[in-house]
Amino acid sequence: MNQTCNLGDKRCQPCEGGVPPLAPDEVQTLLAQLDGWKLYDHLIGKTFEFKDYYHTMAFVNAVAWVSHCEDHHPDLTVSYNKCHVEYFTHAIGGLSENDFICAAKVDALLKI
Repeated sequence: MNQTCNLGDKRCQPCEGGVPPLAPDEVQTLLAQLDGWKLYDHLIGKTFEFKDYYHTMAFVNAVAWVSHCEDHHPDLTVSYNKCHVEYFTHAIGGLSENDFICAAKVDALLKI
């Protein structure tokens, strides 16, 4: 894993299982590269707030596009002006680098 590469510049790699989840020290190293994401047991999550429903749904649709492009899909909880995004790699029952790559790409959506 190349630590000097920006996570948002990487692409997700197919994961069909058979590999272990990231070790706790690897998780902490990658988490430190993200803005405001929190570790919850076996997943990472972040809540994004918006001024209204329209902006929330625009964000949800952009996250859906990133997920489609990377073939790595989060769990989303959507309300009027908030969207909580959670990533973990179901195939391995824990976190993979793909989760952090997608989290970085989701953050980048708001920097456009």
